[in-house]
Amino acid sequence: MKITRRRYQSADCQRISQFLVRHYQPDNLDGNWLRPAWDYMHSHPSLDETALDRIGIWEFEGKIVAVVHYESRLGEAFFECHPEYRFLKKELLQYAEENLYQLDKGEKKLRVYCNDFDLDFKSLLKAAGYDLLEQETRPLSRLTIPAEIPQPELPTGFQLASLAEENDLTKINQVLWRGFNHPGEAPREEEEGRKKMQSSPHFRKDLTIVIADPEGQFRAYCGFWIVPEQSYGMIEPLAVDPDFRRMGLARACVWEGVRRCRELGAETIYVGSDLPFYLSLGFQVLYRSRPWVSNSTRMG
Repeated sequence: MKITRRRYQSADCQRISQFLVRHYQPDNLDGNWLRPAWDYMHSHPSLDETALDRIGIWEFEGKIVAVVHYESRLGEAFFECHPEYRFLKKELLQYAEENLYQLDKGEKKLRVYCNDFDLDFKSLLKAAGYDLLEQETRPLSRLTIPAEIPQPELPTGFQLASLAEENDLTKINQVLWRGFNHPGEAPREEEEGRKKMQSSPHFRKDLTIVIADPEGQFRAYCGFWIVPEQSYGMIEPLAVDPDFRRMGLARACVWEGVRRCRELGAETIYVGSDLPFYLSLGFQVLYRSRPWVSNSTRMG
């Protein structure tokens, strides 16, 4: 049988999710996305769902061996490969150029992400005329869960819980709005997006940690995802209201989530960040995925 290519269909969401788990290698050395990143992409309000059918899937004997996709919107490309099918990268790149570009003032634009250690793909991009961008680098950091997990310490009157105890979309909306540095009150219309963020089959309310102030308003939010089949968890997202930062809320959220993940069998926690906050907790940067850009001349 030959390798076949087709476009994404809605049923493929879970098939790709399973593919990412099946071919995961410790420290994410397979180079593919972690399953929580794929899940989070599909439940995020910013996802342009109108272009999902432009994602490309390669199969052999009915099994997925490679995928090329965007994250939020067209104009970016990410590549997931079975370890024995990395030779398809050139074909995947061509597909991305033909299907995942963004039109900007009549010109086709594409940003391709390549992991630091993927030297073959880096050489392919250079030969194809792509240029490396230093902006918008995507780090991946790892924490090996310690034997002794620090006990969360909270200011007087603050309470730590999970969405399993209180899943108030208005409070969630406000802390995420403020936590990502938007001023003022969160628009009520954003609440539908917060509801969508819980739509993934792998979203767990008991692993989504919140901290409430003495008046009961959420001031910190930290989502954890777990992949028990491969003994790891992942943080996405972490947000603290700017007026309540430097009070230990983020640290308390993270350690509580790490503790809960360990109880479910996790040995490792990942986060897509290299912020000093995470490094101070013991996370170590594994690698960075860097953007390479093409121009409309190559893509016709």
